[in-house]
Amino acid sequence: MKRFKLQWQISTNCSGMLIREYLKSKHISKRALTDIKFAGGDILLNGQHATVRQELKEGDTLAVLFPEEQPGLSIVPEPVPLDIVYEDDHCLVISKQPGIPVIPSREHYGGTIANGLLHYYQKHGISSTIHLVNRLDRDTSGLMIAAKHRFSHSRFSALQKEGKIKRTYEAVAEGEIQLQSGTISAPIGRDPNSIIAREVREDGQHAVTHFTVISVRYGKTRLSLKLETGRTHQIRVHMKSIGHPLCGDTLYGGSLASINRHALHSSRLSFWHPFLEKEMVFEAELPEDMKQLMEE
Repeated sequence: MKRFKLQWQISTNCSGMLIREYLKSKHISKRALTDIKFAGGDILLNGQHATVRQELKEGDTLAVLFPEEQPGLSIVPEPVPLDIVYEDDHCLVISKQPGIPVIPSREHYGGTIANGLLHYYQKHGISSTIHLVNRLDRDTSGLMIAAKHRFSHSRFSALQKEGKIKRTYEAVAEGEIQLQSGTISAPIGRDPNSIIAREVREDGQHAVTHFTVISVRYGKTRLSLKLETGRTHQIRVHMKSIGHPLCGDTLYGGSLASINRHALHSSRLSFWHPFLEKEMVFEAELPEDMKQLMEE
C-alpha cells in the first residue's frame, strides 16, 4: 500500500537547525511526530533513519514517512462513481453529483461519497481513510475537497478556519429578486420543531451570506453566493428568510414543480495549497437540471 511522504532539501538558512525545529516550522506538531514515531512512520535524513535531535546541514534531504492509515469498519468500500477533477499525493477535488450523500447515515448506509472514496483508495493501493475537508448536503451538487492523509487534513482544516478556502455557490431561488446584490446577516440555530431544519433566530450562530443576481426569468432568480461563515443549511435558511427559498427546497418552502431537489451548486473552489504552495482554482459547470430552471 502506498504511504504518504513529505520531503525537503535543506537550504543554507536552515543549516544548523534540529530536525524537531525544522519540522515544527513545517506545521508538524508534537502529536503528529508521536504518531510518526510510534505508529509505523519514520523520519529519514539522507535516506537513513533519524531522530528529531539530529542537526541539519545545507544540502541534506529530510523526509517524513507517515504511518499507514486503517479505515474504520463503519464505512464499507463500494464502487460509487466519483467525478475526480484533481488529485495529488495530499488531496482530491471531487465534483459531486446531486442526490448522493457525502457520508453514511441511518437513512443512507451505503452509496455515499465516503464509500466510493474507500473503494477508490483500495483499488489504487492508497493507505488512507476518509478525511473530508468540507461537506455538501445530499442534494447539493459541485466541488468539495477530501484530504488523503491525517496531516493533510489538519493543514486544510487550519486553512478553512482562517478563511483561506473560498467557495462560491450558484442557486436558483423562487421569485424575482429586485436587488442586484446584497448581504444577509442573520444568526442561524436549530428549529426546535425539527431534528433536521435550521432557522434564523436571535440565539443562533453568527452567519453571513453575500449574493449577486445573475439573471431573473420566469419568476425565478439565478444567484451567485459567497459565504463568510459555514453554518448548516446556511444558504437555504438565509434565502428562506428573505422570502426567496431555493427552487425544490421543500424543507424551507421551495416548490418541486420544476426540479426534484434544492437548486444549489458549489460552482467554484479556490485555496492556497499547503504543500505545493500555490493557489489552486477549480470550477464546475452548472448541472442541466438547474440550467433548465431558467429556460422554462
